[in-house]
Amino acid sequence: MTVIGVHASHEQVHPSALLAAVQRAEQVGFDAAMSSDHFSPWSSRQGQSAFAWSWLGAALQSTGLPLGVVNAPGQRYHPAIIAQAIGTLGAMYPGRFWAALGSGEASNEHITGEVWPDKATRNARLRECVEVIRALLRGEEVTHRGLVTVDRARVWTRPEEPPPLIGAAVSEATARWCAEWADGLITVNAPVEQLERMRDAYREAGGRGKLHLQVHLSWAESEDEATALAHEQWRSNVFAPPVCWDLDLAETFDVVSEHVTVEQVAQVVNISADLGRHAKTLREYADLGFDEIYLHHVGVEQERFLDAFGERVLPEVRA
Repeated sequence: MTVIGVHASHEQVHPSALLAAVQRAEQVGFDAAMSSDHFSPWSSRQGQSAFAWSWLGAALQSTGLPLGVVNAPGQRYHPAIIAQAIGTLGAMYPGRFWAALGSGEASNEHITGEVWPDKATRNARLRECVEVIRALLRGEEVTHRGLVTVDRARVWTRPEEPPPLIGAAVSEATARWCAEWADGLITVNAPVEQLERMRDAYREAGGRGKLHLQVHLSWAESEDEATALAHEQWRSNVFAPPVCWDLDLAETFDVVSEHVTVEQVAQVVNISADLGRHAKTLREYADLGFDEIYLHHVGVEQERFLDAFGERVLPEVRA
């Protein structure tokens, strides 16, 4: 059966409220949760950006849910530190943690003052980071000099079984590339035909492991409220790569999204007051072969969404 989880958006919600939200999600029947890992929000309207790794420990301790995080090692984070963090959470909560690794966005990584590399260089750097992290989680001492530098590092506290390292992709080319090294794939909602191509690109290139999907949605009791929530909170997130990769400040995202329309937001967010329509869409995603689907309600207030989906949507999808 497809795992239905929730997404904890640190860019939008205070970490204490997010912790309460994942606890509530477990109570109303969600199977799992995943977390963003940002230094900056996408918009000043969103107004939050807590440190995900502190929050993950609290969420794992206070629920029984499996949890994952989307992380970009290589610039803001040294891969040895990420290996240590993965190792600690994996050792404390065996079988309940995974990490999805991507090449990052300038909005988070520019803070180091280092040059923001081109995409090919970022991919090469990520691949080096993956190899370093895997070696450290095997218990090896690692020295590496390339796009990242590691000097005689060893992670002493490790789980018996290393947590899965998932590849994050939004294009078919990246999905094929992830098949070379990842234990699974995660992408975001898109038209069914595009998701089919992503799935096939990963599998045909030899990709193994589970397929994960993050779904942006907006729900409220009325269509007008659901639409307004999506437009207010998520209009900075409609831009395709490389724009979303290369803009560096929340204020810049606000300027370029000033004239984004509701119709444009509806291309990237599933907006509806109809819970049956949301359930139908989620069943379509599950039928594509996605093993785990994580729901991101783009409104700041989470409890109404969790209660409504727990009561009405999850049973229908599972049926």
